[in-house]
Amino acid sequence: MKYPESVGNIVNTQLGRIEYTDIGTGTSMVFLHGGHSNCRVQLFHKGFDKKRFRLITPSRPGYGHTPLNGHEKPEDAARLIASFLELFNDDKIIVIGISAGGPTAISLVALLKDKVRALVLISAVSKRWLTKMDGRFLLSRLLFHPIMEGTTWKLVHACFRLFPRSMAKTFFNEFSTNSSVEMTQKEILALKKMISLQRSGRGFLNDLRHELDTKVLEAVECPTLIMHSMNDASVNVDMAYHAHGHIANAELKLYNNRWGHLLWLGRDSAQPINDANRFLRQL
Repeated sequence: MKYPESVGNIVNTQLGRIEYTDIGTGTSMVFLHGGHSNCRVQLFHKGFDKKRFRLITPSRPGYGHTPLNGHEKPEDAARLIASFLELFNDDKIIVIGISAGGPTAISLVALLKDKVRALVLISAVSKRWLTKMDGRFLLSRLLFHPIMEGTTWKLVHACFRLFPRSMAKTFFNEFSTNSSVEMTQKEILALKKMISLQRSGRGFLNDLRHELDTKVLEAVECPTLIMHSMNDASVNVDMAYHAHGHIANAELKLYNNRWGHLLWLGRDSAQPINDANRFLRQL
């Protein structure tokens, strides 16, 4: 599988190779990205002061140039990322779990415990996401199988270049339960930039198999902020309630935003960004 896009930094840890980006200075924030993503997709960096925070984003196993090899389960991925973080010698980190990166983020926090200052879950998966009975599961197995995903994304990227507004409306319906609305050029460009960097690799189908025992959630002891849209068409808000019910020191924030799953996109993103920064200032 070849990725023609630019490559992030590559490092070999004791447990395997990781691709990552490293931006800013200060307290380290480790971003565990969502499905179809990688370390170069940085939408969720928006709003965080790069003079106060060091934004570290590894490509999760199976994505970008981080191989899946032996890191299929969230706990396996967490151990790989923990090995990677040893290279930074940080006292305490902040972990940000986004969408399908939720199980890995939660597992990492449960594993590191005293080395984590806080956990922020954004539109995050916190238990089994799609089952084999779900129509989206079957469609995903077809479109995003490692043999097919390159062709699927070439078609998506080409259509976005030719018909950006129509494609933005199509993706809007994948992310939000709201009726399709007029969107600004800025929103379309931000979505197009994110989509242009996306690939599924071997990671996405692996994400669909992720299970997360409630004991892992209950092992999270650090302050936790759970952020989710009530209009999320991609990851149901039940995931947020589930995480809140099993993480002892957790605050739950729900949003009635336009873009649903993409809390960091559009004019409604100001509130969740402000809430995240408020939470971090209190640490």
